[in-house]
Amino acid sequence: MLKARKIELLAPAKNLECGIEAINHGADAVYIGAPRFSARAAAGNTLDDIKALAGYAHLYNAKVYVALNTILTDKELTEAEPLIWQLYNEARIDALIIQDMGITRLNLPPIALHASTQMDNRGVEKVKFMEDAGFQQIVLPRELTIDEIHDIAAQVKTPLEVFVHGALCVCYSGQCYLSQALSGRSANKGACAQYCRLPYTLVDATGEEIISKKHFLSMKDLNLSDHLEELLEAGVSSLKIEGRLKDVSYVKNIVAYYRKKLDAIFKKYPQYIRSSSGVSAFTFEPDPQKSFNRGFTKYFLNGRTSDMWSIDSPKSVGEPIGKITDVTTKYIRINTTKEIHNGDGLCFFNNRKELEGINVNRVDGEYIYPASVPNVKRGTYVYRNYDHEFEKLLSKKSAERKIDISVILNEIPFGFSLEAEDEDGNNVTLNFEYEKQPAQKDQTDNIRNNLSKTGTTIFQVNEININLTAGWFIPASVLSDWRRQLTDKLLSVRKIRYRQDIVPHKQTYHAFPLKDITYLGNVMNDKSKQFYVQHQSNVVQPAFEKQLQQDVPLMFTRHCIKESLGWCPKEGNEKHPYKEPFFLLYNNTRLRLSFDCKACEMKVFSDSVSK
Repeated sequence: MLKARKIELLAPAKNLECGIEAINHGADAVYIGAPRFSARAAAGNTLDDIKALAGYAHLYNAKVYVALNTILTDKELTEAEPLIWQLYNEARIDALIIQDMGITRLNLPPIALHASTQMDNRGVEKVKFMEDAGFQQIVLPRELTIDEIHDIAAQVKTPLEVFVHGALCVCYSGQCYLSQALSGRSANKGACAQYCRLPYTLVDATGEEIISKKHFLSMKDLNLSDHLEELLEAGVSSLKIEGRLKDVSYVKNIVAYYRKKLDAIFKKYPQYIRSSSGVSAFTFEPDPQKSFNRGFTKYFLNGRTSDMWSIDSPKSVGEPIGKITDVTTKYIRINTTKEIHNGDGLCFFNNRKELEGINVNRVDGEYIYPASVPNVKRGTYVYRNYDHEFEKLLSKKSAERKIDISVILNEIPFGFSLEAEDEDGNNVTLNFEYEKQPAQKDQTDNIRNNLSKTGTTIFQVNEININLTAGWFIPASVLSDWRRQLTDKLLSVRKIRYRQDIVPHKQTYHAFPLKDITYLGNVMNDKSKQFYVQHQSNVVQPAFEKQLQQDVPLMFTRHCIKESLGWCPKEGNEKHPYKEPFFLLYNNTRLRLSFDCKACEMKVFSDSVSK
């Protein structure tokens, strides 16, 4: 018999509202930025909001993870310690997502620690090290193939977390120093300037222009929704949606989409079970193409492909609509099966392959009247990156999450009792003293209908048993009051019985996989250095943010420009006619590219730093 494994759908929360809606739309856990020290500096949250989110999530046995996943100075590390205690004791969070190993040497509460993808957990040795160091969940890099994920999962017992949807960094997370080198804004401190989304001109060593003004380092967005079964079979336990800077409509749509996908898988495979309680019902049909996306890619899940970059634009393309069949000075017509709405936003790639927008003023049958008619030809393909009616649906209440309960009405000597049990086995019984009065007619249906009404509570009644010795009359107002008391008591029991995991921390001394720790180890503080020394390594360089390193790679990417252009020597493609090394130019920024074909890795260096 297969052992059941809890599977977690992990959703992003920019703020309290996004977190609550993620729970409502089916998330088993949410991750949210700490008040400080989060890898999305623009997405910090107050302690009170995190506490409110945890209180709400825990009603459904859903968890709240706080991202404190930047590298810290010695002073910041000192300030982080009391914050962590507050997050655990006051906000009652379930885990802390960290990058800085100095945190492990603090005086910590018994809180679960998750190894952030910023730790660059790309190999079996590194993941096993993290497991032995006491991490309760380990986030794998986005670049791994399904076989690589399987190989890691086969050798560790700790739950593995993978990204399944959202924006992609071109560089291995935690290994990108381009923003710090060019602007002093560190990705490892949550302030990335996103130089990867800029338009560059590709030139060769002689200065000959190869391709002008393209987004060579901008990836499409990840979408592994059709590969969830593969990931679960490979051993993944947590499926993560990217998006701590995304708005609430994005969270609603994408979480609901993956919830429905996962629930369908759980019906087929009983070895997978939900890690939280309740069932979500939606007022809309989720569709990931209707939320922000740069086009979708599976990235490296099933091997390298040449179409994983959004080379023409880093902007949202949206959903495919169809080709323009007619253009006049007043209207356009599109060959499409989709219904276009007043207020929609359409877009297309012009003859320079730049993304242009069309604001729809009015739709009359097949005639679309834009705010201004674009300079566009018949046959041009059009996308919709803003669906007005869809967004209007999402702006309202779009989901309701309910926990199943059964209710029993019993007769007792001095009155009646009501008993309720929820889907998690929580049970409450209330006795009510009441003078019994015979009913003029059968009251069974009235009693059943009244007890089934749970209104705005988190409960829904899926079973009612009525055990009476005679047909007694109980006024509807009395039954309603008893029912409210019953659900209030059951809610209180759920709150009381939720327990955070208790994870004692102890120092470990096993060997780190690398003997010498360079700037790639991101050692920013003394406690982090002590951690690596304690684990039998030498810190030969501090973090790049602490000491600028000259002529070192600023990016390490599995994405390869040569491969994407059809010039990969390992694949036996025809050799390009240009002289290497290649450079990417943007204003006064000049980036040199280096190709390690043996490792299938591209490195990016800076030849000139803009000030």
